[in-house]
Amino acid sequence: MTGKKPTHDQAQLQLQLYDLRREAKLREARDWFMLNYFVDSLEDGNRITPPGSQEGTYAMMVLSYWDQACALLNHGLLHEGLFFETTGEFFAVWERVKPIAPAMREKYRMNHFAAHLEKAAQRFEKWMEKRSPGAVDAMRQYTQQMRSAKSERPRASKAAGAN
Repeated sequence: MTGKKPTHDQAQLQLQLYDLRREAKLREARDWFMLNYFVDSLEDGNRITPPGSQEGTYAMMVLSYWDQACALLNHGLLHEGLFFETTGEFFAVWERVKPIAPAMREKYRMNHFAAHLEKAAQRFEKWMEKRSPGAVDAMRQYTQQMRSAKSERPRASKAAGAN
């Protein structure tokens, strides 16, 4: 699929997906997710995004949006090269969810939980390494820096309050 030129319909669908990303509530959810969703376990996920909470809603909005977009990609409705060239956010979402995906699949007996996201992310990683070696590692390092900065904020606030 990547060797062929994108069709008009594929380009239109990709533009529609982009337009949906601009919807105010989804944008808010995406902003929150990227700044706050750092988990290592299902327990972390439940603590950060408890069911019924605003944070839980945000996480599910982001996850379901990108899993659906990747389903369209995986079924050939989107052009893979065009999709990969114009967005990496889905990969960042997968990287955040990857630590808990196996536990979610097992606990809720949902083998398909984030499966489209995972499948697209695996192809994207290979695609990116061919075109920009080291970029995936750089993205992971940046995410780790964001995570570290987030965990340092509460400590800094406590230290400032103690003075």
